[in-house]
Amino acid sequence: MEFRIDRRSAVAAYQQIVQQTKQALRLGVLVPGDQLPTAKEVAATSSVNPNTTLKAYRELDREGLVELRQGQGTFVRLSLARPQTGANSPLRGELEAWMDRAHEAGLEQEDVTALVTSVMEERYAETGAAAENKGHG
Repeated sequence: MEFRIDRRSAVAAYQQIVQQTKQALRLGVLVPGDQLPTAKEVAATSSVNPNTTLKAYRELDREGLVELRQGQGTFVRLSLARPQTGANSPLRGELEAWMDRAHEAGLEQEDVTALVTSVMEERYAETGAAAENKGHG
């Protein structure tokens, strides 16, 4: 796994590493037993201070997602993947087709991000409100 650090982002570099690792865990790119790159390797490929990577790995360890093994490295402990998010899932195929249509319609990546975020927030806010109301009935 190679981390892509966006220096222009308001999100701290260590947090970008945490987010990218969680995304890889959700998509099944990383599975239990996999070894994450060493802090030295991340520094070489992403120009990130090794302490930044170690901070990210410590946070992932606190969350129980990885295990830090002294002298051996950092290993994935827990998967966040669901079958619905796999590379061959029907939902992913539908999303890829939608993305192709959005691109053909001339939408930029920022437009797609704004649109997807807006709809996602609406839908998940409704789901959260419905669950909340169910608990108070």
